[in-house]
Amino acid sequence: MSRAARLLQLLEHLRAHRRPVLGADLARASGVSLRTLYRDIGTLREQGAQIEGDPGVGYVLRPGFTLPPLMFSEDELEALVLGARWVAAHAADGELAAAAQGVMNRITTTLPAELRLAVETSGLFVPARADAQPVAPWLPALRQAIRDEHALWLDYRDEADRATRRRVWPFAMAFFDHARLIAAWCELRQDFRSFRADRVVALEATGQRYPERRHVLLQRWRAGCLNVHPAGQAADRS
Repeated sequence: MSRAARLLQLLEHLRAHRRPVLGADLARASGVSLRTLYRDIGTLREQGAQIEGDPGVGYVLRPGFTLPPLMFSEDELEALVLGARWVAAHAADGELAAAAQGVMNRITTTLPAELRLAVETSGLFVPARADAQPVAPWLPALRQAIRDEHALWLDYRDEADRATRRRVWPFAMAFFDHARLIAAWCELRQDFRSFRADRVVALEATGQRYPERRHVLLQRWRAGCLNVHPAGQAADRS
């Protein structure tokens, strides 16, 4: 087993336990000596793993840790590069574009020199669209509301140019080629509705959590409430 594979396996052992695991038990599960196990723990910590504990006490991986970049294959790295470049070029969200660049900067600074060069000189590009979506200043507020499960006041113009103001519970946003679609529960219609992002006039945060959890809304929505025509055109239901 390669060292990289062994480190990955060690992370998986730690991830499977919520309580500290003795170094001897981790070493036995990994098939290495206790001394090697301590070195591996140190390596993972250097790579950013939030591993708490000490010899004789045990070790536990703090929740939320993601695998360090050294675990990515070349194909996975290329997928990350391509995805980050797409977000930067097509998301119409300055904060999200900056975050995508930040992700790539963080990854490249921790990669071995050979892989770092491969990322920096990647031949995978995402050309800007001639009909690129205009930057929408309210997109960060929308993403935050989805993340926090907060209701929003939405000022919207439908395809007939009728203006409405309504309170919605946003839980998802889809990035189609021809449109950005916001999925939300609409208190006015008492039903799921899809809103095209380019028809949003303004969003206003309420700071109030909506009564259902986002994953529950997603489950109900996936059961049949997402309106997408077979040809891929997003429907405008307001």
